[in-house]
Amino acid sequence: MTGTILSILMLAGLLLTGGGLYVMLKLRDRKRGALMIIAGLVMFGNVAITVVPFG
Repeated sequence: MTGTILSILMLAGLLLTGGGLYVMLKLRDRKRGALMIIAGLVMFGNVAITVVPFG
């Protein structure tokens, strides 16, 4: 179950980051694009924190 959730988070992070780049470059909406990129990077960070073993 954990693997499925992490996979969904990675896909969502990838789509948010790619969508943010699209919005920034094609639609010229820098604020929304930057927020989407930040949200995608936060998702990648959450997956990294969950996967990396401490200790």
